Amino acid sequence: MLDYIKQWLERRRAGQLGEHDRENLPTPKSAGDQLLSDCRLIVLDLETTGLNAARDEVIAIGAVAISGGVIHLDDQFDLILRRPELDISETVLIHGIGPEALTQGHETEDALLYLLEWMNGDPVLAYHSAFDQKFLEKTLKAQLGYTQPHLWIDVADLLPAFFPDAKTGGKRLDNWADFFGLEVSERHHAAADALATAELTLVALNKARKEGVKTLKELNDKLRYQRRLQNMHRF
Repeated sequence: MLDYIKQWLERRRAGQLGEHDRENLPTPKSAGDQLLSDCRLIVLDLETTGLNAARDEVIAIGAVAISGGVIHLDDQFDLILRRPELDISETVLIHGIGPEALTQGHETEDALLYLLEWMNGDPVLAYHSAFDQKFLEKTLKAQLGYTQPHLWIDVADLLPAFFPDAKTGGKRLDNWADFFGLEVSERHHAAADALATAELTLVALNKARKEGVKTLKELNDKLRYQRRLQNMHRF
């Protein structure tokens, strides 16, 4: 899949694909009666120059698809964006993406167009998804003028919704991975974090199935209910 992405981008640079019709990008799907066992889900992670969505920028995108209850390693997205103008001095030790990598990365506009096509409007999951959602939506709007809202699901909400009594010792991705005995090959690498999040998502979806949650709408409704409960308990 990664070779296909690179070939696609090279063809776009060479002008072999013609002008992309941005008006006909895939339409985001809503939470309906799609069976969780059948629908395709995108698990995504971003690397950024910092934590402030107002001033910091996306520099790498990693994502992997889940469909049929399986993580498909031949259906993933892993690119560093070409953004040599950005200052990464404060975060390079965290994500390991230096100036040379940003200089040799893929053109941001092309990469984002391919990302939207690859996502195909499918629901997006991320750990603490508000962070990734803000950054991605900001970048898509700034680079492409794209403002269509995708359905986002927060895996940080998904896990405690189905494992409310889990003693994880914390709320971070690493805490949940350790709790379930999962190995995270490389932290703060977008593709590796997306894969770890996808593995945790499968654990939660398997528990959801056992509890009778079968559709995307039922899953979304359960998470909304859990958030309402949490908000009530804060007062």
